[in-house]
Amino acid sequence: DADFMARAAERLCESRFFALDINMGCPAPKIVSGGDGSAMLKDLKNAEKVLRAVVKASSLPVTVKMRMGWDEHSICTLETGKMAQDCGVSAVTLHARTRQEMYAGHAHWDAIGELAAALDIPVVGNGDVTDALSAAALYEQTGCDLVMVGRAALGRPWVFRQIEAYLQDGTLLPDPPLRERM
Repeated sequence: DADFMARAAERLCESRFFALDINMGCPAPKIVSGGDGSAMLKDLKNAEKVLRAVVKASSLPVTVKMRMGWDEHSICTLETGKMAQDCGVSAVTLHARTRQEMYAGHAHWDAIGELAAALDIPVVGNGDVTDALSAAALYEQTGCDLVMVGRAALGRPWVFRQIEAYLQDGTLLPDPPLRERM
């Protein structure tokens, strides 16, 4: 609901946040059953109302995370990305799978590259970034501005340190010893 989201944005701007992210990517059944998360990709007119309302109400940068579409028959990556940019969103994160795919198969990195080439705002690539080498490959193959690590960080929070070292100077850091992991 655009009005509810705008009121929420106003209240959140009073806190110590540095940005607001609208999640149009969550595929969880309990989220999409209410029309939220990636279900917003099935009603782009309403999604546009929400984005415009939140951007207008927010004194903070607004970003959006999305998927490629609901399923392979409703790919709306470029349409949604351009719409978000036109609404004043500061950056778009693309999890390069459809909602139907959930987390299965391989992320469609080509979609990230297409979106990055089509938008003037930063595009964050997401999907199948599991280590330093895959993070570097995503940058190289897509031209995206940033890389998001999701599920790969669960249980392996040191992956960020490994990615940073590799991107800075090509150093492949090993996993930390068991004592540090514990």
